[in-house]
Amino acid sequence: MSMPGLADWLATPQGRYVVAWEEEQFDAIVADIFGYNALQVSLCELDLLRANRMPFRFRCGREAGVAVLAAGDALPFASSSLDLVLLPHGLEFSPHPHQVLREVERVLVPEGSVVVSGFNPYSLWGLRRRLAGAVGDFPWQGQYLSVGRIKDWFALLGFEAGAARFGVHRPPARLAQSLERCRFLEFIGARWWPVLGGAYVLHGIKRVSGMRLIQPQWRRGRATAKALAPVAQREGKVAQRRDGRAHG
Repeated sequence: MSMPGLADWLATPQGRYVVAWEEEQFDAIVADIFGYNALQVSLCELDLLRANRMPFRFRCGREAGVAVLAAGDALPFASSSLDLVLLPHGLEFSPHPHQVLREVERVLVPEGSVVVSGFNPYSLWGLRRRLAGAVGDFPWQGQYLSVGRIKDWFALLGFEAGAARFGVHRPPARLAQSLERCRFLEFIGARWWPVLGGAYVLHGIKRVSGMRLIQPQWRRGRATAKALAPVAQREGKVAQRRDGRAHG
């Protein structure tokens, strides 16, 4: 999923500040998610699967150099084939965010994970976006989605949402010096108004209604054998008594 102006923005102090925080959150979340196939759908200039240990990790989008060229709302993967999908800013910059999330639900295995990041509309960054309108440069032209809305979409699709991680409490200044002077807001914001951070990361797990774990067959077979053993012994003793009476 290509984002206009993304490459230029990533090179700015503002972009590096946001990316540094998000990389830390993604690293912490994906390190403990296990399986075989992991996919990153957006922001493919960054490797946000680097801390994951699945054998097959790849990126999908419209940028050059990705493993699979495709749009996020039409993923070319079989249903229930992926264990993990990352959507870094993959919903707010898509013209069809609902369809993107439906596609993610389709390709994930039961108990598979999706990790979404986005800009918080209820923050200084969200205010900056409203002032810019729909004609601003990246990242101001996106449709910022709140954590509450993402959780509602998760619930409709059968995802169980974890606790959101909020960060990026400094204002969206362009200069590195300005961001550095506001460093103290990172600690104050995390302590006193965490939900007003400029960005968030949210982890969801695909739940399947009525699904239960199946015990290995060998355990069931061993338990059945133990249960039948006394019955077989009793039947054998009865047969011996009958034979003795017949011979007598």
